[in-house]
Formats: sequence, structure tokens, C-alpha cells
Amino acid sequence: MEPKPPKSDLPTLEDVARAAGVSTATVSRTLNSPDQVSEATRQRVMASVRALRYSPNFGARALAAKRTNTYGAVIPTMENAIFARGLEAFQKVLVANGATMLVASSSYDPQIEEDQIRTMVARGADGILLIGTQRDPEIYDFLKERHIPVVIAWTGTGVPALSCVGFDNVDAARMLASRAIELGHRRIAFISAYTQNNDRARDRVAGARQALEAAGLEPAEMPVLETKYSIQCGRDAFVELMQNNPRPTLVMCGNDVLAAGAVRAAHELHLDVPGDVSITGFDDIELATVISPTLTTVHVPHRQMGGLAAEALLAQVRDDSGPQHVNLETYIVERRSLAAPGVGPTFAAGRLR
Repeated sequence: MEPKPPKSDLPTLEDVARAAGVSTATVSRTLNSPDQVSEATRQRVMASVRALRYSPNFGARALAAKRTNTYGAVIPTMENAIFARGLEAFQKVLVANGATMLVASSSYDPQIEEDQIRTMVARGADGILLIGTQRDPEIYDFLKERHIPVVIAWTGTGVPALSCVGFDNVDAARMLASRAIELGHRRIAFISAYTQNNDRARDRVAGARQALEAAGLEPAEMPVLETKYSIQCGRDAFVELMQNNPRPTLVMCGNDVLAAGAVRAAHELHLDVPGDVSITGFDDIELATVISPTLTTVHVPHRQMGGLAAEALLAQVRDDSGPQHVNLETYIVERRSLAAPGVGPTFAAGRLR
């Protein structure tokens, strides 16, 4: 007769319940749906969990429920602050609902993104957040076959069969370019992130071109430099654009980090911003308020987008609801880096930020 395996010394759900003076059902609710128990009960249970160093057996729970209560997010880069803002809100909603987040970065490489998506599915992700729509349609088929809900974010033009929580990048860039044209700018240049495999960057350039066309200007004459996402790259691209003859009176940038690099380059070239050249950004991250001059940019509700994306995923998994489509509003934040060509700030002091 084979000897019985030794009894595990690891604490159990029953141990936690006994220590907290509650039922095992209450412990389970506290861990899985903390909003369904009182604050006093939650604190008592969690104190026992910490004291006993208890860790739930998620593997067994997942087998029983056919869910892991884990959600994945695949973002293009860890270096962009906008994704950090959105993911923080995304995780906050998940945690409030007893769920866990897995994060991966693709470095804007479609193959890496595909591998990460497949890995998250293999690890039992109940749903996945993806950025933008541009990827091989076979990925969507792969997820659909496995009944993995998806939410597309940071763009307002989603796949009809999938949830989309984002905004219209074309319209936002068109709005900003139209404001600049209204101020008198005709020679406009654009510093963009690489548009290949990046529908957000491509749409922002398209929006600026649409504004030029609507004003009777020639969109093809707008110089566009594509570069990596960094202050240094924005700086180098701006220096290159200033070698054009005639020079642009406005340099639009596809995000605030590139714009910060452009402002730095303008200072190095002894160009006044906005007296000699105006510069605009996109996203309205904190950096836009600390550079000098402060940056005119497009405000994007990154945190709201991340939170709503999490809610959309949870609704699909837990309530079996259909795809949701949420198009968030953006708006121009006018600060000191944009003015009429050659005259400095033209708007009222009360609007300067």
C-alpha cells in the first residue's frame, strides 16, 4: 500500500473563514466581488488573508468556472504616456471587479503583437484590449473562433463585430489644422509617428490634409516627416523641416512628445515660438503644460477611454452583451505655442494657459 501524500501546510479558504469569523461563501464574495460585502467585513477578511498568507487557487477556480478573470492588454509601446494613463484606468476598473490585468508591448511590430495575443489566449485571458484596428484579419478570426471578446481603443473606427471605445483621429487633427488655417497659416508641415501599422498616426496626417483641402490649399504640398516616438526624434525632424525654403509657419506634431522635441529645436535655432513658427501637439499630456511656451494641443480623454474599455470587456464576458461602440469627444486646448504667423499670441489673455 502506497503512503498517502503529506497534508499541505498551505492555508485554505476554510482557514481564512475561521480566522475572520465568517463563512467560506463570504470569503469567496470578498475575493471575487468585494463590492457585495460591507467595508468592515472586507477589511476583516483581507486582514486574515494577509495574516495567513492565503493565495486563492485560481487554476481550480478557472477550471470550474471556465474563466480566469484575467484580461489582457496589448499596447504598441511602453514609452508613450498616453497608454500608461489609459491602462491605469483600465486596471482600476478591473481590480474593482475582482479581475487581473496582463500587459504586453508589441513595439509596433505586427508579428510580435500576434504572438502576444495568441499567448494571452493560451494563458486563459477572458478578454483582450487592443489599440487601433490595423492588423491581419486572421487575428480577429482567431479570437472569434475562441469566443474571446475584444475591445478596440484609441480609434473611433472599429471593426463592426467588435467593441470600440475611442475617438476620431481624423476629425481631431482636422479641427486643429482648421484652427491654424483660420489664424492665417498656409505653410504647414507635419511631424508624425510612423504611419505603417499605425492607423492613429495615419489618420492624424489625413485630418490635417483634409483641412488644407477644405481651405482651398494643396494637401500634397504639406511636408510630412515620419519618425520614432521620442523628444530627440521630434527635435531632429523639426531641424530638417526648417531647412525648407520657404520655411513652414506651423509645424503640427502627431503627439506632444514630438512637439516637445520641436520646441527644443526651435530654441536651439533661436526661433521664437510662436513669433517665428507655431508648433502644435496631440494628446494633452502633462508635458504640454511644462514646456515653454506651453503647447497648443488636442485633448484626448485617455483615462475615460481606458475605464470604459474595461467596462465594455467585463459586460461582454459577464453579461454576454454584444459589441459596444463609444466615440469620445476631443477638443483643442489653446496655449501659447500657436498664434497667427509672425505676430505672436493673438488670442485673449484669459485663454492663454
